[in-house]
Amino acid sequence: MLKLFSLRNSKTKNAILALIIFVLLISALNCGKRKPPLPPLERVSQRIEIDGYQRGNLVNLSWIMPPRNAAEASNLNINRIDVYRLAETLDTPLTLSEEEFSSRSTLIASLPISNDDFGLKKFTFTDTLEFAGQTVRLRYAIRFVNSSGQKAAFSNFLLVKPTAKVAEAPNSLTATTTEETIILDWVAPQLNVDGSKPVNLLGFNIYRSASEKEIAKILNTIPVSKPEFSDKFFEFNKKYFYFIRAVSLGSNGEPVESIESNIVNILPQDIFPPNAPAAITIAAAPNNLAIFFAANLEKDIAGYKIYRSTNPKLPSLQWQNLTQELLTTNTFQDVNVDSGKIYFYYLVAVDKSGNISKPSEIVSETAP
Repeated sequence: MLKLFSLRNSKTKNAILALIIFVLLISALNCGKRKPPLPPLERVSQRIEIDGYQRGNLVNLSWIMPPRNAAEASNLNINRIDVYRLAETLDTPLTLSEEEFSSRSTLIASLPISNDDFGLKKFTFTDTLEFAGQTVRLRYAIRFVNSSGQKAAFSNFLLVKPTAKVAEAPNSLTATTTEETIILDWVAPQLNVDGSKPVNLLGFNIYRSASEKEIAKILNTIPVSKPEFSDKFFEFNKKYFYFIRAVSLGSNGEPVESIESNIVNILPQDIFPPNAPAAITIAAAPNNLAIFFAANLEKDIAGYKIYRSTNPKLPSLQWQNLTQELLTTNTFQDVNVDSGKIYFYYLVAVDKSGNISKPSEIVSETAP
């Protein structure tokens, strides 16, 4: 009986030991497996600085996108920029918390962005104003939003005190070319952007660029008082684009520009002949008539041609051309002359565009 119990007890111990080994083996196998990684918690930490100004009935906002590589952009999943505006009275304290601004401001635009938009690129947004008669101060701010709807901190607050009485844009701008200048003419505005009179007009600013995509540069140092301007610093055969902005006195005493006029482009062509050569004299010597004349004052003179005839009544086109190549000096030696004969001469000037002057006065001399 005791022997049977010992046998059974031994079997029980072996079964328990086998079970323990099995459990340990399963646990060891499971320890080698990892659970699928959880996606990282998205965080939106980018903050940007905005700047802006009023132009006509528009407020133009701008900011530089922060640098960020494609991997960071993918992790953050930022896909838009929200633009907020708050209209407040002028006695509102300048300091305002983000919580107060968030609860009182209005979302006026959501701008979609992509990974390619990052990297010190300039972004802009234009807010069109509707003037209701009361004087207000506008407070703007923007912030990033990611694909999950999480929002970054607001940018700095941009404060703008818009001026309702800003002149409307000039119109009917035209451009014409003369030999020395491009003349611009336009029609001055008669109303302010809120429809009021008299027009708040300090003058005009003139802008020029070499293409529609190039940033235009202002040509005047102070506002031009009359609706006309002469651009003397240009080159023929180069295209130019022009527009005009009216300048008004802003609410803070600073100048405020209107939106731009119509844009005109012009390709000035040199179709203007130089003046005829003048002050022509002849010095006679044996077998030689030396011709002298004053050099033309035009800067684009390419040279001169000299024509000769023994018959002054002969049509000028039938006179002999003594200069098959343009003469680039203001003297010429005619050595093919016969003693005792009277020779008649006239000259023309030729510019670099091929324009030919009218014939000069006719001069004559007898070969000694």
